[in-house]
Amino acid sequence: MRQHIPPLGTLQAFEAAARHLSFTRAAAELHVTQSAVSRHIRGLEVRLGVTLFRRTKQHVELTEAGQAYLPEVRASLDRIEASTLQLQTYRRGAGVLNISVLPTFGTRWLMPRLAEFFQAHRGIVINFYSEIRPFEFANSEIDAAIHFGPAAWTDVIAHRLLGEQLVPVCAPALLDAGRATIGPDALARFPLLQLMPLPDVWSEWLQAAGIRRQVTVHGPRFEHFSMAIEAAIAGHGVLLVPDFLVADDIRSGRLVVPHGTSLTTNMAYHLIYPRSKRTLPWLRIFRDWLLGIAAASEDAAGTPQAAPKPVATHRPRGDRPPAGPAAG
Repeated sequence: MRQHIPPLGTLQAFEAAARHLSFTRAAAELHVTQSAVSRHIRGLEVRLGVTLFRRTKQHVELTEAGQAYLPEVRASLDRIEASTLQLQTYRRGAGVLNISVLPTFGTRWLMPRLAEFFQAHRGIVINFYSEIRPFEFANSEIDAAIHFGPAAWTDVIAHRLLGEQLVPVCAPALLDAGRATIGPDALARFPLLQLMPLPDVWSEWLQAAGIRRQVTVHGPRFEHFSMAIEAAIAGHGVLLVPDFLVADDIRSGRLVVPHGTSLTTNMAYHLIYPRSKRTLPWLRIFRDWLLGIAAASEDAAGTPQAAPKPVATHRPRGDRPPAGPAAG
């Protein structure tokens, strides 16, 4: 028995009164009398042993204790409401998923493939969020997240989706007519598009390609992969990028791989979600579909390359979080 949890109606009265800073407006919203709201608040204060509101003849305001209690009560009520709505949609044969997706991964890889999912599962609605910074599932409406990093999260269920193999790509027009590939020395003379959080990746690639001398890397720098990929398509230089993010561009001829050396890291994209969500039916459906297309995508990446060269774990990049989401 949860003896320390106040009645739900009391918490709703507190949250409404705190939001409006008015017992009268809270009563109107909840369709009860002002005296009923006052009784709820007084009973809650007695139960907690603290004063939540300062009352004057003209208005009420939250005490420090009330200000500290409000966000926790509001988050709890939001979670109860979201869970109730999910259960109601499940009874109607539908489901709602809130998914956090990194911007470039979502734009370049996931969105073009979602039509297949929605066609097969018309009753499932997915809301997409972009949580770049670490977050806690317990304090969020997010059901699951597609995040990037090593497989080091705790207290969550994690499924590896796609590993990271970096290949050089550029617009066909950047190469001489009739040439599909070039040597690393010739490649290094082009502008080398750089990602700001990865200042050393081109040096690693040049060394892996066999260049032992010091090469000055020159070219514009970008914070996000998506803009850097568009710059490569526009012919502004050569970019090192995960092969699956540009597989469609390579197949269509918008980009080519000018040299076969690639870099493999120990980082990967993962689908992660709290253990409390593992029985959610529509999450299981989305998970199984996502794992299937990820496996097919990795098998079909098919960019021409020599044996990949392993490199150390990369530092976080502009549209990827500095650490995995915390458990919740």
